[in-house]
Amino acid sequence: APKTKADYAFLLHDLYHLRAGGIMTIVLPHGVLFRGGDEGEIRKNLIENNNIDAIIGLPANIFFGTGIPTIIMVLKKGRTNDDVLIIDASKGFAKEGKNNKLRARDIKKIADTYNDRLEIPHFSRRVSRSEIRSNDYNLNIPRYVDSSEKAESIDIYASMFGGIPKAEIKTLGSELDVFSSLEKELFTESTTPYVATKTDNNQAVIDANAQVVAFKDNYSAEFANLSGWLKALLIDNMDDLAVARGETIIADEIFTRLENIPLVDKYEAYQILDDKWQTISTDLEMIQTEGKTAITQVDPHMVTKKKGNEETEVQDGWIGHILPFELVQKLRLQSELDTIAQKESEVAAIQSEYDEILESIAEEDRGEFINEDGTAFVPKEIAKIIKPYAKGKVKPDAGSIEETLIKVDSLMTKEKNLNAELKKLRNELHLKTKDLIEGLSINEALPILYEKWVTPIVSAISVLPDSIVSALEGKIDTLTKKYSVRMIDIEAEIKESETALSEMIDELEGDEFDMLGLKELQKLLGGGKNE
Repeated sequence: APKTKADYAFLLHDLYHLRAGGIMTIVLPHGVLFRGGDEGEIRKNLIENNNIDAIIGLPANIFFGTGIPTIIMVLKKGRTNDDVLIIDASKGFAKEGKNNKLRARDIKKIADTYNDRLEIPHFSRRVSRSEIRSNDYNLNIPRYVDSSEKAESIDIYASMFGGIPKAEIKTLGSELDVFSSLEKELFTESTTPYVATKTDNNQAVIDANAQVVAFKDNYSAEFANLSGWLKALLIDNMDDLAVARGETIIADEIFTRLENIPLVDKYEAYQILDDKWQTISTDLEMIQTEGKTAITQVDPHMVTKKKGNEETEVQDGWIGHILPFELVQKLRLQSELDTIAQKESEVAAIQSEYDEILESIAEEDRGEFINEDGTAFVPKEIAKIIKPYAKGKVKPDAGSIEETLIKVDSLMTKEKNLNAELKKLRNELHLKTKDLIEGLSINEALPILYEKWVTPIVSAISVLPDSIVSALEGKIDTLTKKYSVRMIDIEAEIKESETALSEMIDELEGDEFDMLGLKELQKLLGGGKNE
C-alpha cells in the first residue's frame, strides 16, 4: 500500500491474518474503489485472487466527526463464487439532527440482500469478474448500480396545448401495473401520445376501482388472524418464548404473509415491528426474570430535582412496572378521563375569552394591566384597578375598561378554581390507577398487555395498503395538475390583461411628461392607439 494512503494497509493487514474460509468487513472511503496507481494494482489483485465478496455503499453523515459517504467492503478467503455483490444503500436512512441514521428497515434490507445475494433494481447487483476487468478494476458503485432518481421531465407539447403525456403515466410506478384497469377509468383513450382526465375526483375513482378493492381485501385476508397468532406467541407463550429470536420469528411470519401481496414494502412492515419490539422484548425479559407478578407491579416514579447546588432524587408519583398508566386509564377508567377532558376544555375556553377581550381593548385604553408583550393580563394590576368596585356598592360605567377588567377578574377566579379541581382529579386518577393495577389478577392484566404489545403492531400494519393507495392518488393528482393550465391560455390571459390595462391608461390625465410616459407604456403593452 502507498505510504500516503493507509486505507489498503489496514485492509491488507487484516486480510493477511484471516484463516481459510475467514471473513472480514472494513469501513472505507469511496476513494479505495477507483483511485489508480498502487491502489489500482492492489484492487486488481484482490479481484483476481477472489477476495472481495461485497461492497456496500452507505449514506453520508452516518459517522460522528466526518460527513463523507463510506462503504463497507466484505472480504473472504476461499470463496466459491467469483462475482462481487455491489449494494448501493446510500438512499436508505433517517435524518437525526445533523447526522443520518440507518433504520432497522435499512439494516434488515442490507443484511437480507447480502445473505441471499439478491439482485434488486436500483439497489444491488452481482457483478461478474469479467465485467470488472472490462472496467479496468474500477469498482465505483454508480458504474454497476444506478440508484439516482430520475429528473422530472416537462412535456413541451402538453405544457403548451394541454393533455397528459402517456409516457409520464407509465412512469408513475408499479401500482398501475397491478391496478391495470385504473388507467382507462381515469384517462380518456386516444390515438395520440396525449390523453385527458375523465374525472375531477381521482380519489373516488381509485378507491372504487375493483382491483384496488380486491388488493385491500386480499391484504386484510392475509393478515386477518395476525392478532390471534401474535397473542398465542407473545401472551400465551410468554414464559417460554426465546426473546432473542422473537423479532425474527414475527418478521418471518409477516414476510410469509406478504409473499403474495404486491406493492407492500416488507421492510416498512419490519420497521413497524422493530419500533414496537424494543418495548415488548424489555417487558418479556422482566416477566421471564421476575415472574408474571411483575405485570401488576407499580414502582415509585423517581425524578432528579435540584436543591441549591445539589441534585437529589425524589419520588414524583408512581409508574407501572410494565403496564403504562395511560393505557390502563384509557381501557378501564375512561369516565374519569372524560371528566378531566371536560374541565380542560373549560380552561381552554377561558383562555379563548382572554384573547377575545385583549383584542377588543383599544390601544389608548391599554395600561399596566396588560403585560409588555400584549399577550396576557397582569392579575395584580387588575386587582388594584377594580378594588373600589369589589364590594359592589359602586358600579363601573357601562362599556368602561373597569367593567371589562371586572369580567377578566371573574374569569381568572373561575380559571383558578378549575385548575384546582383539575389537580385534584388528576391526583385521584393517578392513585386510582395505581390501586387498579395492583389489584388486577394476572388473567385480568393479560388483555391490557395484549393492547400494549399486539394492538399497535396489528393496527400499524393494517393500514399499509391505504398508504400505498394514497401515495398513488397523490402522484396522479400531481400529474394532472402539472398540465392543467396550458401556456396558450396563460398567454391569452396576459394579452387580455394588457389590453384592459391599456384601455384604462386612456382614461388617465396628467402633464406632458406623464402622458409621454403612459404612451410608451402602452406601446410596451401592445395596446397603444395609432396616432
